[in-house]
Amino acid sequence: MVKAADMMIARRADTRARADFATWKMMAKLNGTSTLPAEAQTFLAGYKALLDKMPDTEATEATISLIYKAYFKEMGGTGAPPDVRPRSAPPPAASDNVTAFRRPAPKPKPSMFAASATGKPRLPVALIFICLAAIYVGIRYYWR
Repeated sequence: MVKAADMMIARRADTRARADFATWKMMAKLNGTSTLPAEAQTFLAGYKALLDKMPDTEATEATISLIYKAYFKEMGGTGAPPDVRPRSAPPPAASDNVTAFRRPAPKPKPSMFAASATGKPRLPVALIFICLAAIYVGIRYYWR
């Protein structure tokens, strides 16, 4: 049975392993392997050895698995590291993997007197202004 703390450590270790390996692989492509730590250089050497035996995707997953196990132990995980990534079938190879985006249908504009969310009819701003002006003039006329 896997403890919750071990599962949290496993997720962090897996995320870190995947990110580190991607970084190391990019550094190797840019001929910057000499600047990597010794541990990273060891894992990359193992990856290159695995590439001779299997395809790139399998070699990548195998190397990430090794890095994940090392990080799990380093982060304080107990026992065997749990499997955090569910194995899914690879996506079907499609010749056309471009998604056509369509413009959404235009929404009808609400009318000036349309009912709002509360159900009360809305008054246009000009009508409110005219009413306020009429009230102001009426009060001014009344006081004289």
